[in-house]
Parts: sequence; C-alpha cells; structure tokens
Amino acid sequence: MASLRDIKRRIRSVKNTQQITRAMKLVSAAKMRKAQDAIIAARPYASKMMDVMSSLACRVDTSAHPLLSRREEKNVMIIVVTSDKGLCGGFNGNIIRRTLRLMEEKKGCNILLAIVGKKGRDYFRAKRYNISKEYADSLMVSGYQRAAIITKDVTDAYIPESVDSIYLVYNEFKSVIQQRIVAECLLPIPPLVCKPGEEPVDYLYEPSAEIILNELLNKYVDVEVYRTLLESIASEHGARMTAMDSATRNAGDMIDKLTLNYNRARQAAITKEIIEVVSGADALK
Repeated sequence: MASLRDIKRRIRSVKNTQQITRAMKLVSAAKMRKAQDAIIAARPYASKMMDVMSSLACRVDTSAHPLLSRREEKNVMIIVVTSDKGLCGGFNGNIIRRTLRLMEEKKGCNILLAIVGKKGRDYFRAKRYNISKEYADSLMVSGYQRAAIITKDVTDAYIPESVDSIYLVYNEFKSVIQQRIVAECLLPIPPLVCKPGEEPVDYLYEPSAEIILNELLNKYVDVEVYRTLLESIASEHGARMTAMDSATRNAGDMIDKLTLNYNRARQAAITKEIIEVVSGADALK
C-alpha cells in the first residue's frame, strides 16, 4: 500500500491538474461563443450573396467562367482543416479519417493536400503524403485575412487548371456536444440557376453584370473558406470544452477515491500505533 505521503502528494497533483482543465474549459467556452457569434453574423451575408449571384445567372452566360467550369478529375486538391493544439477529444482524428476515406474515393487521381493546422500537418508529414500547401499557423491570423490567404493559393492552382477540383474537409459546428464531419466541393462552384417559379429581381448593375458576377464568384470562395474556418474553430473549442469538462469530472472522482484511500491508510496507521502501544503496555506487566 502507498504511504500517506505518496497519497497526499498524488491528491495535490490531481487537484492542480483539475484546476488546469477547469480553466481550459472556461477559456474554450468563451472562444466558442465568439466563433458562434461570427458564424451567425456571416450567414445573412453569404445568403444574400447567393441570391444576387443567382439573379445574375439569369442575365449573363456563366458557362465560360473558370470557377464554374467543370472538367474531368485528374488532379484533386483536398483542404484539410485541423487544429493547431490538442486536448480536444476526437476532433482531429475524425477529420483525418474522413480525409483518408475521401482520398480512397478519389483513388486514381493525383491528390494534393493543403493542410490547415499543425495536427493535420504533423500526421500527413509523418505518413509521407504529398503536402502541397501548409497553413500551420494560419488560425493565429486574425479575421478574414486567413481565408484570403488560402483562397488566393487555391484559385491560383484551379484557374490555370493545375488542379481540376478542390474539396474541403472540416468539422461543422452543430452544438457544444455535436460536430459533423463535412467533405464538400469548393471548386468548381455549383452551377448558378434561377430559382424555379421566381422572377429575377430587376437590379441595376454598374459597371456591368458580367464584371460584378466575376467579383462575386471570387468573393464567394473567400466567404466559403472563411465560414469553414469559423465552423472549425467553434467545433474545436466545443470539443475541447467537452473534453476538459470530462477531465475535470474524472479528476474529481479520482480525488474522492484518493481521499478515501488516504483516510483508510491513516486510520490503519493510527490503529497500528494503538495496537503497538497496548502491546507494549501488556509486555511491561
């Protein structure tokens, strides 16, 4: 049996760990709420953008636009969005497994990986996969800028036909305890069509509908990448909050068990001392 000193030292160690996990849970909760607010604020913007683009599609020929053109998949880029830090449960493991399944589905194509986050980068680098782009510290870049960096790189690869399609694999935020793994096509952009049964809104476009559509299509890719990063950040902190809450409760259970063991060991030591005193007194008679 461990000594009283060892048990007491272990209780102190677990209490210190519990304080850390509780603090991490509170920090993740605050960051998750901030990311949630950003997602909610971005949704009306993205929705209205799609409405305007659909309206433009009724007026101009969109078939020749490079971001809308579809071609046979020979070279495929997959953007994998992971986290820079761990301690977030199965967040990164689930993303990596879904990416490997997508790579299996695209077997026969030349696959290029663009990795967001250190955890994904470290895994695929260790497995010696072909990593085309790395954004290990991109989540530290504030706001819309991080999405613009990624968007420029992927469009520069897609427009000259260096790659034929680009996919996103990320965690979509549903709630604190639920995140959904999503694998979706970023480029080419889905065909723009007028909504059936609806007359297009009679907007006046300056300088021209073609120029505005071209700008909106590029902006659409920015918005989609930005939304993906926000979803991933919120999911990461939700997963970490859940993991740290579980760790805090487990630490509490361990402290209770160690305290019980400490009390039993202390009681046994006191009983032993009493027996020794009584035995010594009997021996002197």
